[in-house]
Amino acid sequence: MSELVAAFYRFAALEDLPHLQQELVTLAEAQAVRGTILLAAEGVNGTIAGVDASVHALLARLRQVAGLERLEAKFSRSDTQPFHRLKVRLKREIVTMGEPQVQPYLASAVGTHVPPEQWDALIADPGTLVIDTRNAYEVAIGSFEGAIDPGTTTFREFPQWVEQELRPLVKQRQPKAIAMFCTGGIRCEKATAYLQQQGFEGVHHLEGGILRYLEEIPEERSRWWGECFVFDHRVAVNHRLEPGDHSLCHACGLPLSPADCQLASYVAGVSCRHCLER
Repeated sequence: MSELVAAFYRFAALEDLPHLQQELVTLAEAQAVRGTILLAAEGVNGTIAGVDASVHALLARLRQVAGLERLEAKFSRSDTQPFHRLKVRLKREIVTMGEPQVQPYLASAVGTHVPPEQWDALIADPGTLVIDTRNAYEVAIGSFEGAIDPGTTTFREFPQWVEQELRPLVKQRQPKAIAMFCTGGIRCEKATAYLQQQGFEGVHHLEGGILRYLEEIPEERSRWWGECFVFDHRVAVNHRLEPGDHSLCHACGLPLSPADCQLASYVAGVSCRHCLER
């Protein structure tokens, strides 16, 4: 029987986090659910896997928390359990930007949510600046046509890129809209809050992220190319949300295509083209 994988997040002002942490650990262990859940004063972020009823039971418990009533999840399948264990961690941020003044749990603070069925029209408009807010290694294996890759290695680098690269670019191009996206929506939603706080206008983000888009938009009319990197042992998923062709270098942790694994630089568990010189 295949495992149900649920990816979710919700920005909300949360309290009494240690108590909630213990409740989630107890429930998840009883239901044999594995994965990672991050809790912070700004909300929850996680990916979990297990049998259908168990995953839905844990999501139902989260929706009982004030502020998380509208928590949504993106679902996919895995033939095997993609996680080794369960981790429920307390963090300063559920996605680390390092800008504590950003408050994405305030509805007025974030940009315009764009549902998948409206996304293609937005990014096809020549007046739209499309930005991939993920890390460079994620972008390399799949993205939307024409999207800008900031070339970041961590989300912490995004604010610096905004000041050094994006602000001059916006001044030069004068776009009608800025459209940002990420895997599940969390990074691009927080990025819109940062941009608006920095005075940018016309900021939008893909509601539910790439995973929701792949789930709802037929492959034959999709503007997505390649695979989508995911943070579990599937490594990446294809447009049908099935495990893709990429594997992981267990030396540096970066994704490898089948062609990468045929190179002389690849030695299982030792090196690949990304880390041979490290």
